[in-house]
Amino acid sequence: MKFHELLKAKKHSLVISLPANDAKLAEVSWAQGVDAVKVHINVAHKASGTAFGSFEQEKNVLKQILAEAKGPCGIVPGVGVDVVAGDYKNAIDAGFNFTSLYAHDMPISLANESSISKMVAFDGSYEIDDLKYLERCKADVFEASIVQSETYGQALSFRELVRYARICESTNLPVLVPTQRKILSSEVGNLISCGVRATMIGAIVTGSAEESIKRAVAEYRNAIDKLI
Repeated sequence: MKFHELLKAKKHSLVISLPANDAKLAEVSWAQGVDAVKVHINVAHKASGTAFGSFEQEKNVLKQILAEAKGPCGIVPGVGVDVVAGDYKNAIDAGFNFTSLYAHDMPISLANESSISKMVAFDGSYEIDDLKYLERCKADVFEASIVQSETYGQALSFRELVRYARICESTNLPVLVPTQRKILSSEVGNLISCGVRATMIGAIVTGSAEESIKRAVAEYRNAIDKLI
């Protein structure tokens, strides 16, 4: 099942953005009940403080993660149109189920790929009217990465909820919200009420250690299961 089909089929899904390309962290995440796993290449990740190499540099661990996957695996192929264009086909050939990119980093050739789900994000400078064009431009999922980077890790406020609700009302695509803010497991019900179809937990709420990731995934999984 493609990633966007999973999000449409389930009332709410749990996704993890791994703080490192580590097969053990992926294994722990699957064991605690995530619905999908996301990894990175060609990027310095702000939230985790980790630098990720090219597909060639990361391929051994990426192939291990794919071989042991219990559901869809996605990848951030990099930052910058030229960088992404040079490496995303390797990710598709390896078997990744979806890509995750800011719109300004996605090459048109990737947008035209039908073999993989394309999750597209707008940053904090987005315009709400742009959302209605996502589907026409061949996006499959919208990632609401709309929080200004200088506020990463702060508590979720009512203002964000209003924005998420407006986003969900403005597109027919499934909407995923990442934990750019420190979204608590007890607040996932508020996201569901807004129409959000998936929560993607990352380093801000999971930490980077195996045990903290294990605890966080279990906590969010339990919270979601009680709601759906």
